[in-house]
Amino acid sequence: MQQKSGEIQIKTSGRGLYEITEETERWLRSHPIQNGLLTLYIQHTSASLLIQENADPEVLRDLERFFNRLVPQGDPLFRHTTEGPDDMPAHVRAALTAVSLSIPIRQGRLALGTWQGVYLYEHRSAGHARTVLVHLVGE
Repeated sequence: MQQKSGEIQIKTSGRGLYEITEETERWLRSHPIQNGLLTLYIQHTSASLLIQENADPEVLRDLERFFNRLVPQGDPLFRHTTEGPDDMPAHVRAALTAVSLSIPIRQGRLALGTWQGVYLYEHRSAGHARTVLVHLVGE
């Protein structure tokens, strides 16, 4: 049994879903483990990780429209506005999604379904540099 760990840096340009499947697979190819489990963990409270459809871009737009309705910016309910009016909605969005993912590895590749991709979901209006920790266990 072997373990490898590292990180992937992702630059965002504002709110939205950023596919990071290729960056994740690139990191995975640099390690000799063929079968195991990859854990991704984002070190932020205003961004999250998702596995979502990567075939029809309308799915991603629908998700963003849904979250805009569910957690609107400028809601008077929110009092935490220290970092701007998009900060507290970003925290709520992150709380409703996931900060970590576990993905099986088979034959040195992510064992994703046909239409699945790995996404970083940026919840802030401005761009940020996001860090995703990666940890691989297997043989």
